[in-house]
Amino acid sequence: MPVLYESAAGGEVVALQQRLQDIGFNPGRVDGHFGPATKAAVLAFQHSAGLVADGVAGPRTLSALGLASDARLPSVLPSLTLALVTTLFPHAHLQHLKANIPLVLQALEEHELTDRVMVLLAFATIRAEAEDCVPCSESPTCWNTSPGGHHFDLDDYRRDFGNRERGDGERFKGRGFVQLTGRTAYQRYSAALGLGAQLVENPDLANEPTIAARLLASFLHRRERELKEALLAKDFKSARALVNGRQQGLESFQEVIRLGTVLLTAHAVIRRVTSQAQTELHPYAYAAS
Repeated sequence: MPVLYESAAGGEVVALQQRLQDIGFNPGRVDGHFGPATKAAVLAFQHSAGLVADGVAGPRTLSALGLASDARLPSVLPSLTLALVTTLFPHAHLQHLKANIPLVLQALEEHELTDRVMVLLAFATIRAEAEDCVPCSESPTCWNTSPGGHHFDLDDYRRDFGNRERGDGERFKGRGFVQLTGRTAYQRYSAALGLGAQLVENPDLANEPTIAARLLASFLHRRERELKEALLAKDFKSARALVNGRQQGLESFQEVIRLGTVLLTAHAVIRRVTSQAQTELHPYAYAAS
């Protein structure tokens, strides 16, 4: 099944409309034309099924409807060139990009987060939190340290962080590509990564590049639906707040999403046009590949 959206037409739309009607989501006339009524039915089904509500019948929606066997979203990994990545990280050292971006992509692939939106969200988060593409630690600021107080004293007893004693603020300060913060988060993601209590016992592990990449992917996976719906509404502030409540690095975050979308869309169009042209000129060009 192809991706179906408003203005689509044909037998696939008939199958979609019939399935929606069968399970109680009225798409209007079953006529093979994806109009406003069909979109409303798709949206209602997506809300009901806990899917990203965009009104588009893509792989996950079609799979949930029983109309497709593969729920995986198209991967943009083949489109990621070094030139594209360096454009999105203009202030990062090349050796840091070469060393750490592959780790991030591997972690995203393990969580099936290789679609355009999630890859760009990962890059945008790194750019906002660790512009040189190296996992780093949070610095003392007026938000976490009182005048004359010890570093991170304002976070020592933050119940929303799970902190409970003097020194917890600094012990569980932000680290990594995603700036993991607070005792609760260190406990949760240490377990999620299969590390037992290692991140709690040795929080600096969150800055080890492989672990930092896995933390980022796990963090984004946990918030995938919320993040995508925020971006669908073009609400960059809310998307950024889901990762960093203080919205630090918002401008860089937005730039990566916007520029990355343009670059990857253009790359996809060029690949499609080139592929079609080569196939028309050389029907057997890919027979040996």
